[in-house]
Amino acid sequence: MKKLYRSKNNRKIAGICGGLGELFSFDPTLIRLLFVFIDLVTGILPLIVVYIVGWIILPTGPPREDD
Repeated sequence: MKKLYRSKNNRKIAGICGGLGELFSFDPTLIRLLFVFIDLVTGILPLIVVYIVGWIILPTGPPREDD
C-alpha cells in the first residue's frame, strides 16, 4: 500500500503537490495548476488552510532514486 508523503525531490514550497504526483503517478505540475485554479474559483483562504495543514501533518518522504 502506497503512503502519501511530502516529496523531497519534487517540491516548490512544501512538496504536497509533488507527493500527490508521486502517489498517483501523475505530473505534479498539472496538480499545481489544478490547485491554483480551484483556489481562485473557490476563494483563496480554504485551500491555503488545507495546504498548510497538510504541510504540518504529512511527513517528508525518503528521496527517490529515479529522479
